[in-house]
Amino acid sequence: MSPSHRPTMSPSHRPTMSGILLVDKTEGPTSHDVVQQARRVLGIRRIGHTGTLDPFASGLLILCVGRATRLAEYFHIPAKRYEAHLRLGMETSTHDRSGEIVAESEEWRNVSRERLEESLGKMVGAIAQRPPAVSAKRVEGRRAHALVRSGSFVALPDVQVTVHELRVLEFRPPMLRLAAHVSTGTFVRAIARDLGRDLGCGAHLTALRRVAIGHLRASDGLPDRMLIQGVAREEVLGSAAWREPGVEMTWLPSRELTKEELGLARSGRPLMMSGSADRRGETGEGGETGEEGPGVDRPVRLLHDGRLVAIAEPNGRVLRPRKVLVD
Repeated sequence: MSPSHRPTMSPSHRPTMSGILLVDKTEGPTSHDVVQQARRVLGIRRIGHTGTLDPFASGLLILCVGRATRLAEYFHIPAKRYEAHLRLGMETSTHDRSGEIVAESEEWRNVSRERLEESLGKMVGAIAQRPPAVSAKRVEGRRAHALVRSGSFVALPDVQVTVHELRVLEFRPPMLRLAAHVSTGTFVRAIARDLGRDLGCGAHLTALRRVAIGHLRASDGLPDRMLIQGVAREEVLGSAAWREPGVEMTWLPSRELTKEELGLARSGRPLMMSGSADRRGETGEGGETGEEGPGVDRPVRLLHDGRLVAIAEPNGRVLRPRKVLVD
């Protein structure tokens, strides 16, 4: 079906549409390109993504649709998994293949597997990482990459991140393939840069794939080419890639509402935190997600009949709805 003949949503349906769409992005399109395609297919403008993938990168891009756009901040909680391809012996201006070569070395010929593992070990754990200058980080209200491309010098401050795991999948010097399990805010390009510098030979990313965010996986996503080709809206909404956000956000503890409490939550009124009804946020691989149940200082999902009613903030034994997603 051509884009010009694609069915659109009627105005009466747009306000109640809410969900998340898992997309498997290919190399080439920007994250914004994918959002634009989804807007055309679903017939709704209120769509945003939960974390940018660079054009040269592929993998999982989570789109929040309709009222679920208010939930985007909570998708920054779980850790992310990547598969990264590196080339030793060359450092580039962007720390990936899109940049200009700024340093070269033949020292990669002397890098042993033992030396590589030792360098990777230094980068695992809670670390201070310097974000790449060519990034979406903001400096005085402007994107760092825009400042760099306009000729300005940008030196971003270190940020605290957690690297849960760096595992060698394949090492054929000067090429290296890694599995990386990292917290939100970690730049895999910066890992490549810092690894190359520690090895004394330089390095940059040649390919990057985001495999998963928490338990949500790229392999379950809708291929972005289907959006580009103009897949029918009904096919998207009926696919396994379309998810109920309240069910999927398992890194947050949950509270099942009674029929009487449903009305309170809808009106934003506080609720008592019932210990018997609370469920702990699941602890994913690496222990990066929810850890405790009642009383923890962590947002709580308020559910009714398997649907997300609101996100509440705990205050002692009281839950105060912060974001209400139903009328």
